[in-house]
Amino acid sequence: MTAPIAIIAVLTLAAAVTAMSLRNLVHCALMFMAALAGVAALYLGLGAQFVGFAQVLIYFGAVAILIVFAILLTRGTEPPREPILSKAWITGIAIAVVVFGVLSAMVLSSKALTREPGPTPQLPVHQLGAQLMTKYVLPLEVIGLLLTAALIGAVVIAMHDEEGG
Repeated sequence: MTAPIAIIAVLTLAAAVTAMSLRNLVHCALMFMAALAGVAALYLGLGAQFVGFAQVLIYFGAVAILIVFAILLTRGTEPPREPILSKAWITGIAIAVVVFGVLSAMVLSSKALTREPGPTPQLPVHQLGAQLMTKYVLPLEVIGLLLTAALIGAVVIAMHDEEGG
């Protein structure tokens, strides 16, 4: 693993752990966005251009922004403070360590690690874009229309709840 990929992986992991441990929902959402951006950077660094750009457009650009808007529109109160290290946390960490150990043992004993990987198919992003804009233009437009209708519906529901309350 190269140094830039390792640095991005560590920063992505740190952002994900921070998103899970913060108490403020807005800060959690922002750290979640940072983790998604790190995953996109990992994909781009590893040469998976289409998956990296899809990660940026779909998850970082749409889902994370939608989560931030949902948090800001609901204006929820802060959750009650709990002790940082309760019995539930310790139990959860113990279960996570056991599951990680079992999964690691299964992956390391897998026969897939000893096989030689097949040839990697080469499909540049511009060929995918050309296919989307020619052969698959109708499904692309239908999905865009569906997502726009869902967004308008969410705004109407949020405005209706605000007027009623």
